[in-house]
Amino acid sequence: MASRFQVLTLTDAAADRVREIVDNAATPALGLRVGIKKGGCAGMEYDMSLVDEARAGDDVIDDKGVKIFIEPSAALFLLGTEMDHEISKFRSGFVFRNPNEVSACGCGESVNLKAAEGDPLGAGASQA
Repeated sequence: MASRFQVLTLTDAAADRVREIVDNAATPALGLRVGIKKGGCAGMEYDMSLVDEARAGDDVIDDKGVKIFIEPSAALFLLGTEMDHEISKFRSGFVFRNPNEVSACGCGESVNLKAAEGDPLGAGASQA
């Protein structure tokens, strides 16, 4: 398989939880869509929903037996992000380790993100 830069990577725990959500969905689902929406005290929130049909422009990540669909408008904000799923004594949920995060609110539900800069592949190609 050809090597390709992925916008987002999944830990095993995240893949297991996505698989569980998709397998237990009320209607057939292809995977999970991840996007960014305005909201929360820090200005942005991660947005997730079940996918029953792919949309034009989606970046599809097929990893560890699950599919994650990235909304085109969110791709630059998610470059290099690792999606995990954590369970603690008081909370369980997806956690995003995002190098584009500028700040986050105290509750952990809202973030301030900047678009990724530079060449994500590190190829150093020049533009005309």
